Amino acid sequence: MASHPYISGPGNITQMIGYLKKNFPATVTSETVKKYGLASNNESYVINALQFIGLIDETGKRQENAHEVLTTHDEEEFRLKFAGLIKIAYSELFEMYGDEAWTLPKVKLIGYFRQSDKTSEIIGGRQAAVFQAFRSIAGYEVLAEPKGAATVGGKKPKAATAKVPKAKIEDAPLDVAKPEHPGVKVPPKSEMALTVRIEINLPAGGTQETYDAIFKSIKANLYP
Repeated sequence: MASHPYISGPGNITQMIGYLKKNFPATVTSETVKKYGLASNNESYVINALQFIGLIDETGKRQENAHEVLTTHDEEEFRLKFAGLIKIAYSELFEMYGDEAWTLPKVKLIGYFRQSDKTSEIIGGRQAAVFQAFRSIAGYEVLAEPKGAATVGGKKPKAATAKVPKAKIEDAPLDVAKPEHPGVKVPPKSEMALTVRIEINLPAGGTQETYDAIFKSIKANLYP
């Protein structure tokens, strides 16, 4: 069994200590936790956490030094005294890391608790979260863990881009006998340029008169 406290919702412990600061009864049990509507079916985990830091004993009886801490009205003084309770409860953690323990990232805390209590990754994570809740009450802000951008295959995903094909005007066969081809519209020069290729198949047995007539027709129809 893990020696350090853990719970799936550490906020329940934070809220319970807040209630005890307002009114710390002589005995605190699972029924007390249930009365405040906290940690449904997990009240014993809250009690275990309170016992671990010395607020109550094994029977739920309030500890006098803890009562003195929780009834300290000045917030700064309260945080200082509460930090003292945490350092005693987590003495091995502070022996290993010193005051750096107040600012250790969660990943290192998980590693410590897993090695110390031989717990699973899930339980180690919950133990770390409980410690973070305690140190937050003591005035040490729990910083958000940095998160890297989502990656695919170890690389950041690139925004998808669509390639739009350029408009293309296919070469259109023209009837050299007509000044305009009904299937071709010539756009203004400022918008687009049009290239027209004309292929002339000269008859092998044609005479000079035949060739002259063809070129004369081209000149008459394609040139102004």
